[in-house]
Formats: sequence, C-alpha cells, structure tokens
Amino acid sequence: MVSLAGRELPSRVVERLRDLEAQERTLAARLENPQPGDDHKAMRDMAVRRAALAPAAEGFRRLVSLEREAASLREAIAARTDPELAELARMELPDVETRAARALDDVLAALVRSDDREAGSVMMELRAGTGGEEAGLWCRDLLEMYGRYAARRGWKCELLDATHDGGGVRQAVLNIRGEGVWRELAFEAGVHSVKRVPATEAQGRIHTSTASVAVLPEPEEVSVKIDWAADVEEHVTTSQGPGGQNVNKVATAVQLHHKPSGIVIRMQESKSQQQNRAMARRLLLAKLHDIEERRAASERAAARRSQIGGADRSEKIRTYRWKEGIVADERLPGEYPLRDIMAGDLSALMHDLEEQETRRRLMAL
Repeated sequence: MVSLAGRELPSRVVERLRDLEAQERTLAARLENPQPGDDHKAMRDMAVRRAALAPAAEGFRRLVSLEREAASLREAIAARTDPELAELARMELPDVETRAARALDDVLAALVRSDDREAGSVMMELRAGTGGEEAGLWCRDLLEMYGRYAARRGWKCELLDATHDGGGVRQAVLNIRGEGVWRELAFEAGVHSVKRVPATEAQGRIHTSTASVAVLPEPEEVSVKIDWAADVEEHVTTSQGPGGQNVNKVATAVQLHHKPSGIVIRMQESKSQQQNRAMARRLLLAKLHDIEERRAASERAAARRSQIGGADRSEKIRTYRWKEGIVADERLPGEYPLRDIMAGDLSALMHDLEEQETRRRLMAL
C-alpha cells in the first residue's frame, strides 16, 4: 500500500499512474518534435492517445506537487526553529491537504477511464430488430441520430456499409473517429426500443419496435494478427439490394470469411472494390480484437470491465417513448427529452452514464 493525500492506495494503482505519466511525457516529446516523413495518420493517432492520457498524467503531476508542498509544510511545523514560519505553515497546511485530496479524487477518476479515452476510433453496427418495416425505419432514425451526435462532438463519421429496405435500414456499419468516441459510444451497445405509432398503422395504435447496436473499438492493426492468405477467404460480387437483387453490374462488393472464427464480413457501400476490401478488413480486425478482449476478460474474473454491456448486448438498454416525448435509459433513474436526443444532443445522457460508470470503477479499485 502507498499513502497519497492521506489515503492508502494499492501499489499497483500508483504504479499505473506513474506509467501513464511517463507514457504521456514520451508522446508529448514525440509530438513536439515531428520528423520529416512522419506519417500523418500515425501522428494523429499519437495525438489522440496523448489526449487520452493527459487528464490522468497532468492530475498525477499536480497531486505529486501538492504532496511535496504538504510535506514541506509539515517539516516546517515539526522543526520548531522558527515559530512564525511554523504558524504560517500550520495555517496553510489544511488548504493544501484539501486540494491534494481533491486532486487525488480527480486523478483516480481519470485513471479508471483512461483506457476508454485511448480508443480514438469505433465500429458501430446497427441492425433492425423486431417490428417489421417499422424496425427498419427505427434503425434509420438511430443511424441519423448518431450522425448528428458525431457532428456535434466534432467527430468524423463515415458510413461503411448499409442495407436499405424501402425508406428504412436493415443494417448499417459506421466508423466514428475522434477523441472520446469509445468512452461515450460504448454505452450505446445493446437493444434500443421505440414505442410509437408507425406510419403504416391505420388505427393509431402504438407499436414497439427494436434495433440492436454493437460498438467495437477499432484497434491498431498490429494488435491483431491475421494470416490473410491462409485464414481468410475473399469473394468479390456485385452489390445487392433488398431481396438479394443485384444493384449494379460491376463486381465491387467484397465478402471476407475468417475461417478460424467463422466470422463473415460483407462490404458493398463503396463503388470501389479496393475501398470495400479495406473497410471489410478493418471491421474484421475490430471483431477479432473484441473476441480476444472478451477471452482475456473471462480468464481474469476480477479484472475491470472495459466495455459497457459487453457481455450482454442483447439486453434492452433504452426505450424511446414518442407519445410522452421522453427517453428512459434502463441504467439511470431519470428521463431525457426525446426531441433533444433524436436531434443528436446526447450530452446530458452521456454525462450521467459516465459519472455512474466512474463511480462503479472507483469502488472496484
């Protein structure tokens, strides 16, 4: 155990803080001294990682500084060689100790969410669930909602693949990049239920429809090893619309079958075969990375949970009630304005979910 700001902390927590602080310093030095020929994507990813580590690293430096100041004041009080100096130190010490305790709370909160901040890119999969045509319309509405939220947050949002059905969407894959995307969007994994009168309902009855959302952090390619030649079968076909009919005559759609896992990925949104292949590979890497993370998590029963709702994505997490104009999240006690949420303003909801998860992780330290 190590004593910090009057509290006993496990040594591993302090070691982790020191490690994060060292990583942040290394990244800062690298970013402040770019070299000719540096890869722009690599530098951008480095900047995202540094921004993710900064709250914990800077907070730890502030805490260490306050601890040193408090120690110096205690020494002045204990020395008794200068009564006037000792009295001044005695007056200042409580304020410094209070600020140190507050800094410790802040740095622990930053620590338990630091890994979430590091993932600067996520793959988001949306699928229409129960409800027939209305489920497809609901899936489309969610797709648009996340696009609006990404725009509000200044994130880059790219539609990688989508299967349209009439005015709705049966399934879609988004890639969203930017600082904090995993920390926030991980909360969205699960089933989203809507209660409203469908446009096709003649008698005005309220129906319940669902759409499922899966959120995967997109890893650096080096973190997942794939033998593309031996383990992956690739098929190139023409793109297909609802019902399986071909929508063009050029073979641009790419389907990948990862034989060891059985995962099948199909991409057809782009008109370029090369782009569809690249996007399919990225999604396959994300899925395999997620499988490895889950396997590792299951082997260490006491480890922290790194994905919100990760083990039970089939669970309903939120209900959108059109008649009442409210959104109710199963994990939170309050309700949120439907109009704001559908307009892409999820800020209050995300804030409350983050606070709840931070408290849970702090209790588990």
